[in-house]
Amino acid sequence: MRLTILGGGGFRVPLVYRALLGDRGEGRVTDVTLYDLDASRLTTIGKVLADQAVGHPDAPGVTLTTDLDEAVTGADFVFSAIRVGGLAGRAADERIALEEGVLGQETVGAGGISYGLRTIPVALEIARRIAALAPDAWVINFTNPAGMVTEAMTALLGDRVIGICDSPVGLGRRVAGALGVDPARTSLDYVGLNHLGWLCGLYADGRDLLPSLFADEAALTSFEEGKLFGADLLRTLGALPNEYLHYYYFHRESVGTARAAEHTRGAFLHTQQQRFYDSLDSAGGGPTAPRAAWNAWDATRLERETTYMAENRDAVGMGERDSCDLESGGYEQVALALMRAIARDERTTLILNVRGRGRIPALDDDAVIEVPCHVDANGARPIAGAPLPDHGQGLVCAVKAVERAVIHAATTAERAHAVKALTIHPLIDSYTVAKRLLDAYQRHFPELAYLGR
Repeated sequence: MRLTILGGGGFRVPLVYRALLGDRGEGRVTDVTLYDLDASRLTTIGKVLADQAVGHPDAPGVTLTTDLDEAVTGADFVFSAIRVGGLAGRAADERIALEEGVLGQETVGAGGISYGLRTIPVALEIARRIAALAPDAWVINFTNPAGMVTEAMTALLGDRVIGICDSPVGLGRRVAGALGVDPARTSLDYVGLNHLGWLCGLYADGRDLLPSLFADEAALTSFEEGKLFGADLLRTLGALPNEYLHYYYFHRESVGTARAAEHTRGAFLHTQQQRFYDSLDSAGGGPTAPRAAWNAWDATRLERETTYMAENRDAVGMGERDSCDLESGGYEQVALALMRAIARDERTTLILNVRGRGRIPALDDDAVIEVPCHVDANGARPIAGAPLPDHGQGLVCAVKAVERAVIHAATTAERAHAVKALTIHPLIDSYTVAKRLLDAYQRHFPELAYLGR
């Protein structure tokens, strides 16, 4: 089976390859094609993957290319993990927003809107090429803002594009751990949008364990989200929010700590990862020490995980992450499970980003949502579950309206809809600020020239 990874020079690609190396099943991926516009980064990640393959005689073969058509032709699965503007773009999204006193996180608020406006035109061109050259391929979208980009691509690829995220399964794993239950024995009742959802039930042996969690103060405050949100808020909500809802429930604190920080998250990652790529690039023919490329990558990964959402933790005085949360692993395992289910027709249940088809009554059938789905050779279909919490209804509808306005602006070049998206976002409180933000983003990003002035 052939897998193509778009954004193949990206830092997290070795996580995917690690999952592929561990797959011993029939019909496993045998060939991986990495596509990226940056040939140097492709070469660097190729070195890391070569180190990973040592000791695995049947490791999937790896091909590097900067030609999109070559990359997608003949693919069975395509992972889309592109970053238009790179991490320097993410840093600029954050900085420009913070200068206006609003959040610029890459999937939340102004930063997510800017990122979406840059990314959707590129994602749609990729979808056109896949539709023309690999019409039977399944596209698994990792590209952020994941829900928004997935919904845009469905216009050309229909249900053959599926968005994934590891936040819901990570939340479920941590909750199961707090309750002393094997995560493999549990099922999750989760509902919302990408980075805007709630765990409404965690079931084992047919029984919902969340009520016992809310009743146990020690257990409720023993895991990351419990510490991040606090027991009182979680009991008030009656559901466990995705970690990204911290930006909404602690908006002032999030803005304050972000503005006070020496570097934004995007700036930190840009500097950190550039140092990694430069160190291997400067080695010329490659490091001579055994597994030097892998070791350099893994050290950088650990630093990245240690500092994940550090500003949010600082805002509530949480301190450092627990050691159990420092091991990357989640989204690549979701992707592998999704591929297995489709390719081998092995029915499973996964939390995915798909067209809702009425699963959330307040949204139309084509709205992409994040919910548990049955998956088999026919793709992914939402399954019945808990309704949105009453306090989440308005927020989900508002943010979906923002996503739709961004998609409309990106597909029609109507500037007014880009301003609309910024104006109506719950974390941006001013039409005047919205207009200034778009002007500033356009000055910085030539990719946004299509919106006019």
